[in-house]
Amino acid sequence: MIRQLPRWAWIGGGLLALVAGCINAVGYLCFRHQPVTHLTGTSTELGIAVAHGDLKEIAHWGLTLVSFLIGAIVSGFIVEQRALQLGRRYGVVLMLESVLLFLAMPLIHDAKDLGLYLAAGACGLQNAMVSTYSGAALRTTHVSGIFTDLGMYLGQRLRGLDVDVLRIHICVLVASNFIVGSMLGALGYAYMQERVLLVPAVLTGVVGLGYGIYRHFFLQRSAR
Repeated sequence: MIRQLPRWAWIGGGLLALVAGCINAVGYLCFRHQPVTHLTGTSTELGIAVAHGDLKEIAHWGLTLVSFLIGAIVSGFIVEQRALQLGRRYGVVLMLESVLLFLAMPLIHDAKDLGLYLAAGACGLQNAMVSTYSGAALRTTHVSGIFTDLGMYLGQRLRGLDVDVLRIHICVLVASNFIVGSMLGALGYAYMQERVLLVPAVLTGVVGLGYGIYRHFFLQRSAR
């Protein structure tokens, strides 16, 4: 599956990891100081809130988790297939992600939790979309599994076992781009605050629209 992915898929995966890193940096730096691109911390916070019987926090962390899940559900409904194929509706998912980020920005600026839910939903959309075309080889919104895989592959190499070097490259690509995206998001936040979300919002919107236009003409050619 990995070697079947074309070059543009790797470029897109790295770009989306960059986008996710930027979004997550905003989540940590804004009024709630929370992750929005993955659910490990969210699930832990939800468990703590349940243990303390804090209904307000239970609702908040539960809604964050559900928002990410709904995003993934919508993405799965739109894209449908797990195999990468030109003509799939990836552009629709990217444009929807863009819309959610545009809507989230003013709400986060006004310290509204709804903005964080929208951002989490956007990340659920993105992560599910990439999984559908990579067979779970790429996860662009979190890096725990990426670093686990990287450590495992490097350990196997040290043991003298054969490891597909391409898998190591994948881990480095996603992890490094996520970290760079977080750095750029933090630098942008220092000057633009939540408006730094304009960058991933515009980027996903433009790429999604461009792909949508390409898909339209691609399907027209295929029908001839």
